[in-house]
Amino acid sequence: MSTTTGTPAAPVTPPRTYPRGATLAVLCAGALMTILDGTIVTVAMPAVQRDLGFSGPGLAWVVNAYLIPFGGLLLLFGRLGDLLGRRRMFTSGLAVFTAASVACGLATSQGTLIAARAVQGVGGAMSSAVVLGMLVALYPEPREQARAIAVFSAVGSVGATLGTFLGGALTQALSWHWIFLINLPIGVAAWLAALRVPARDPGAGLGGGADWPGAALVTGALMLTVYVIVGAGDRGPAATAALAALALALLVSFAVRQARADRPLLRLRILRSRALSGANGVQVLMVATMYGFQFLGALYLQRVLGFGELHTGLAFLPAPLAIGVLMLGLSARLTGRFGGYRVLLAGLALITVGMALLSRAPADGSYAADVLPPMLLMAAGFAAAMPPLTGLAMSGARPEDAGLASGLFNSTQVVGGSLGLAVLSTLAASRTGGLLHRGAELVPATADGYRLAFRVAAVIAATALALAAVTLRPDEK
Repeated sequence: MSTTTGTPAAPVTPPRTYPRGATLAVLCAGALMTILDGTIVTVAMPAVQRDLGFSGPGLAWVVNAYLIPFGGLLLLFGRLGDLLGRRRMFTSGLAVFTAASVACGLATSQGTLIAARAVQGVGGAMSSAVVLGMLVALYPEPREQARAIAVFSAVGSVGATLGTFLGGALTQALSWHWIFLINLPIGVAAWLAALRVPARDPGAGLGGGADWPGAALVTGALMLTVYVIVGAGDRGPAATAALAALALALLVSFAVRQARADRPLLRLRILRSRALSGANGVQVLMVATMYGFQFLGALYLQRVLGFGELHTGLAFLPAPLAIGVLMLGLSARLTGRFGGYRVLLAGLALITVGMALLSRAPADGSYAADVLPPMLLMAAGFAAAMPPLTGLAMSGARPEDAGLASGLFNSTQVVGGSLGLAVLSTLAASRTGGLLHRGAELVPATADGYRLAFRVAAVIAATALALAAVTLRPDEK
């Protein structure tokens, strides 16, 4: 028998824990900042063009420089979050995004603004890629998780639409620089809170799956895919087809690499989940519809009905208000009572009907009769569909793959939005140009182009409904 002598060890102070609601608030604040940035720029684009002297094609890079790294890096950062720790990735992303926002706000040249927007895209991808993984780990119980996802989805959806209003208000009241500088206080507060509130998660370590060749292949493929989509209108069909073929070749090479690698970046088994694959496919189509509405709907108000920047932003306000109220007040309860599958189908049906009604908007239409009712229908549909769709996507991933699944879900959202904008805006412009060539007047021709785009968007929404009905049906027990 032996004894141990010496000074007693100092008591270990356990790390302070915070209520889960505080962590949810931090995650929502970080997501709100990046989501706002995706739409707040659109209304301010004419002011940016006047101030910095952008050409028409050059101005598009104020948006594209953000979208390409954001969409291309989400999958990589989602996996790195699993390996290095999601909180570390989230806080690092907030810091990069906030610093780049200040650089955007202080930019006085085209090159500086575009470079800073690209860095913003990197920071946005870092924080956004892991946020859903952190959320589902925080709320593992299905009912609580449904409520948390409803809150998170409401913040994101409201932020996306609210950006249109804030962009117009800040640009008109101050200057376009403030659409970026407003991120400084939000970003600093969110970063300081994120350093303390979420629980530490060390991750599996880089030895758990750091496939750098695979990372290079998938990042190149995704960035090239987004580049092909957002720049399709500025290139000829041959160049677009060649770049699309290259992106496809990179994706195929990545898939082959993942099948053979000992420690793959993307475990291909994750794609065998019908819930995860189906939910991502549905999201591409649904987001393509909603982004198309947000962009072309704003143009319809301005170019057909004659609304100004601020008036357009105010016209869109009922949508985020409806989405916020319905998501926070009804979505989780409806999902708990009827199941995510039925609520999702009902939401997609409302989006389809709303878009079909909008496709009837005439050249001499009115906001109250032709725009507001379809907008509210689509807002209600999105509020019903998005939370269960998110829950279904994340339910198909194992806990160790939650960051990867989160990055994948966010990637398909970016691809869907970019694809919807590219396809629908091209259709509208082509239709309008053809009518003008045949001698039609500008406003009727413009309205007819938007109606065609809205009809196609309604078909896309109906396709999303059919895909969800087939792929996301719960297994019979």
